[in-house]
Amino acid sequence: MRIVAVTACPTGVAHTYMAAERLEKAARRLGHLIKVETQGSMGIENELTVEEIERADVVIFAAEVAVRNRERFEGRRIVEVGIQAAIKDPDRILAGLGG
Repeated sequence: MRIVAVTACPTGVAHTYMAAERLEKAARRLGHLIKVETQGSMGIENELTVEEIERADVVIFAAEVAVRNRERFEGRRIVEVGIQAAIKDPDRILAGLGG
């Protein structure tokens, strides 16, 4: 499965990057392709391209704040979860995606 994700927390520091790392590790361990964009205090990092978004089977928003430039994801299957869920139990999130 091809997955793209966006992580963002209110302060945009530790939790944003922790969630990204946990999702990446879990996805790779389960055999999925993933790219995670972080929206933190440093701005948008590892920004997803139009092609990456279009090729994705699913989009995960692990965020406690509004995802910036959300319109890029219109028409895509989006799964929204809290940032803590992505940190504490990324396997459960990925298992719920099917495929």
